[in-house]
Amino acid sequence: MEYTIRQGTLDDAKALAAVEAECFPKAEAATAEEIRERLSVYPNHFLLLYRDGKLVGFIDGMTTDEKDLTDEMYEKASLHKEDGAWQMIFGLNTIPSCRREGCAGRLIEAFKAQAKKEGKKGIVLTCKDRLVHYYAKFGFVNEGVSESTHGDVVWYQMRLTF
Repeated sequence: MEYTIRQGTLDDAKALAAVEAECFPKAEAATAEEIRERLSVYPNHFLLLYRDGKLVGFIDGMTTDEKDLTDEMYEKASLHKEDGAWQMIFGLNTIPSCRREGCAGRLIEAFKAQAKKEGKKGIVLTCKDRLVHYYAKFGFVNEGVSESTHGDVVWYQMRLTF
């Protein structure tokens, strides 16, 4: 199998929304319109993973000087600050049929490498309690329950500091 990663473009919005819908409940999934808005502001902070030419996952998020991930960031792409100190992760998506094959890990490592190259202080994400241990494998530290109420779910904030 051949894996390739590339940055996003506006033309990817519909395909990314389809992947997002496969990966998250409706209350948590970004719509094509929300993804298109984000792509119009920070396409270089979308990394798309292809396996043998098929889109199987992606990772995305804005950069900001804010230390913590807030729900407002999901809603307002305009809060993105290209030279911001922190890389946020809004979503890490792998289509269900390709899970447990290292796809998410490839995306995390590529995002980490890009954030380091850009001189970020680190990366911040929120996740459900069942995924805390997964992100810890990549060096993320659990900072406890987040203030986020996105999708009416309890989220834990995780931080990787470089």
